[in-house]
Amino acid sequence: MARAATTTDAFNAVAAPRRRQILAVLACGEQPVNALVTALGLAQPHVSKHLRVLRAVGLVEVREEGRRRIYRLNGRSLRPIHDWVTRYAKSWNERFAALDEVLEDLKGKEQGDGDHDQ
Repeated sequence: MARAATTTDAFNAVAAPRRRQILAVLACGEQPVNALVTALGLAQPHVSKHLRVLRAVGLVEVREEGRRRIYRLNGRSLRPIHDWVTRYAKSWNERFAALDEVLEDLKGKEQGDGDHDQ
């Protein structure tokens, strides 16, 4: 099956690490483009390109303040991603709990072995 174009699908849009970084910065609050450029250490045209994709899928919104463009996260558009990830949370938590048990058993055996050496 063909993948949806990046500009029409939030999942594809957030597949790019730089776009996820932009979303992480915007999760802390509104930012002008120059602040995003500084935070990411990218050239302004690269940041603008990623912002265009994020705007096209509705993950960020922009408002003009004089000559500046201020970007903010649109949390409602992240809902499909949240819902999809949430489906797997129970499984992950169960696996992490099982791993914790294994690690505790190993730790106990390791400490037990150390007692016999003395």
